[in-house]
Amino acid sequence: MKYIKLIRVVTGLTLLSLLTFSPFGLSFQESRATAKAQPQRSSKLSPDLRERLRDNGAGGRVTAIIQLNKAGLIDSVLQGHGASVLLKLSNLNARVVSLPLHAAEALAERDEVRYISLDRKIEAAGHLSTTTGTDAVRTQTTLSLLGLPIATTTLDGSGIGIAILDSGIDTYHSSFENNLGLSRVAVSRDFTGENRTDDPYGHGTHVASAAAGSGQASYNTYVGIAPNASLINLRVLDSQGAGTTAGLLSALDWVLANRTVYNIRVINMSLGTDAVDSYRFDAVCQAVRRLVDAGVVVVAAAGNNGKDSNNNKIYGRIHSPGNEPSAITVGASNSYGTNSRADDAVTTYSSRGPTRSFWIDEDGDKHYDNLIKPDLVAPGNRVIWAEARDNHIVATHPELDAGVSSMTKRKMMYLSGSSMSAPIAAGAAALLLQLKPGLTPNMVKMLLMYTAQPLNGFNQFEQGAGQLNLEGAVRLAKLLRDNTASLAQTGDPFLTNGVPPLPSTSLAGHSFNWSQGIILNHTSATGLDLITRYQKIYGTGVVLGDGVMEGYDSQFLNSQMMTNGVALGDSILTSDGVSLASGTFFLNNSALLGSGIIIGDGIVIGDGIVIGDGIIVGDGIIVGDARLQAQSAMIGGDETPAMR
Repeated sequence: MKYIKLIRVVTGLTLLSLLTFSPFGLSFQESRATAKAQPQRSSKLSPDLRERLRDNGAGGRVTAIIQLNKAGLIDSVLQGHGASVLLKLSNLNARVVSLPLHAAEALAERDEVRYISLDRKIEAAGHLSTTTGTDAVRTQTTLSLLGLPIATTTLDGSGIGIAILDSGIDTYHSSFENNLGLSRVAVSRDFTGENRTDDPYGHGTHVASAAAGSGQASYNTYVGIAPNASLINLRVLDSQGAGTTAGLLSALDWVLANRTVYNIRVINMSLGTDAVDSYRFDAVCQAVRRLVDAGVVVVAAAGNNGKDSNNNKIYGRIHSPGNEPSAITVGASNSYGTNSRADDAVTTYSSRGPTRSFWIDEDGDKHYDNLIKPDLVAPGNRVIWAEARDNHIVATHPELDAGVSSMTKRKMMYLSGSSMSAPIAAGAAALLLQLKPGLTPNMVKMLLMYTAQPLNGFNQFEQGAGQLNLEGAVRLAKLLRDNTASLAQTGDPFLTNGVPPLPSTSLAGHSFNWSQGIILNHTSATGLDLITRYQKIYGTGVVLGDGVMEGYDSQFLNSQMMTNGVALGDSILTSDGVSLASGTFFLNNSALLGSGIIIGDGIVIGDGIVIGDGIIVGDGIIVGDARLQAQSAMIGGDETPAMR
């Protein structure tokens, strides 16, 4: 047996160490030393509160959070200092108060008070539940035949199990509690050999809360997409964020055996290894295919290798298992900290397609997969989710603590990367499955792609069908027939009333059109038949790409799998922001059908070469010992519009 050499890096799978430093100019060690040098009274005041005291001369009022060692008579004491209690957090032994700024120092002297901090309004990454369309679909109303509301349902992932294959989950974090204060982590297993299931690295907790964080830690400011889903914690990355293919396969095998026990309908893998072997032979890809065939939606991060050290674009760097056709492969977009999607873009570091995994024939010739990936993108730049206690990432980079709370179980942190984007799509899948339990994985994938927003100026190798739009996906899913699992014939009516929805969405004051299409291996497809008529590719045991027949340099519709009302694209497009079927020509699709052709900014060139903005970077793969690492944490990877 050939053993895989485990390569450890500080910040995960090519987690590019684009380090930023603390705005206070202090290292972690310096910050601790400085804090110790302060008087005891000041140590109970958060740094920004102390700064406010200095700058304002203790004038005015502030809203603050007071954490208590014991309740005692603190409420009467607060009133004596001119404070008014806005919120009693009895279970957390804390108070949210409005108080005169000058009273903070006096209150900090009291034994009952553990810590006082400002009630910060953190919006560096926007409210992702708003910009993704989650808030717009959270409450669903059922109408009677007369159009009167008769029932409401909350789309929050209830009853759906999401398996997080990552570095573990800090199960004590309040983000994973339900309304009764009980953990929503249904089961934890370790596949690293370290015999622990917590999260000493810090990656898995952040990822899990993106998919299913309750928002309790941030007063519902940073709510996960499916905040009441159950979580299955499968630890495959160790305390340094590294793992093995064997460990990952063991976890996937466990899911196959236990998926019905915990109703695991979704798997999230914000991790990957170099995609060398074709998906046809890659062991992880094959395991993913078996799970999808068994009815489990598998979401994988695209990777963070979209540019070289000189910031030149690189194509062909999608990682495994993101190169698996049946997986939903997600790249990272940037919301620039706003709820509006008008300025959203694909991040510079998000890995671009096509996939460059390959197989070698008997003559020794390489045959590259060249699939169009990612399938879609979702926000992943400088997003704020749960922070695991005493984790390696924040210990190494304390500037990543978001300053939401000083309480261990309520801390939040920043991270950037496709690792953060993937669980947003996983949470979206959970909501769709809660709404329509009969949806197959291929139907979920279709819904997310068909309703995605094409981002202006980015080609399909960068964004797939576009940016996730949960409002559109839910609205379309509601119109599908409830008995979709029983559909078998291509062309059967797919909508309950046959009337397709308006293919556009308005969120946070911005309206955009849907892609109205899907990605199919080496091409794309559009047409109303995709949603009005059942396509056999929506079943299990197949992939969406099976709807296309391919020759060496041509593609045509597979009439056994798709209806004639579906139109295949003949080129890779740079979106004009309107739909998948429009935009500027980037590359003819036939270039992907040869045994080794790949592109560089629209230029078809020789076998085994990738050109990114004129820079030759080899054949788009890293050859060497395989490594499995977290697809995350572009430390300091935030971008401004000028950096696009």
